[in-house]
Amino acid sequence: MRRRKAQEKEILADPKFNSKIVAKFINMVMEKGKKAVAERIVYNAFEIVKKQLNEPDALKIFYKAIDNARPRLEVKPRRVGGATYQVPIEVRQERGTSIALRWMRDFAMNRKGKPMETKLADEVIAAYKGEGSAIKKRDDTHKMAESNKAFAHFRW
Repeated sequence: MRRRKAQEKEILADPKFNSKIVAKFINMVMEKGKKAVAERIVYNAFEIVKKQLNEPDALKIFYKAIDNARPRLEVKPRRVGGATYQVPIEVRQERGTSIALRWMRDFAMNRKGKPMETKLADEVIAAYKGEGSAIKKRDDTHKMAESNKAFAHFRW
């Protein structure tokens, strides 16, 4: 082991839904420390999701979207005697969740011509339905892990 493990910060649950994952998502959306703006964007996105899917519970939709977008496998580069192999490894639950959140945020940000709330809502709905950019990214990641399965014995 080269370095010590990073200190894990305890994140407080968000005020509206009392959920740590939503709080994490708000923190990811936040720019330049403007948490109130980020909260408004995320909560408005949830309202849009509720309206569009005619579902009373936006949180359930959000959790399902995260679960759909969460990668189960990823590849990690390992150097073995001068060659670098892409070694497939399983993704831990919390890392998978944060990857899914990051993908949804990034793909929403890269959409053009709409307010962030709408873009975020569209991305969540797409992930909930099992389509969209985050799902495509997950599938690509899984495909990469699958095609490098031959190097799985380099895992340690």
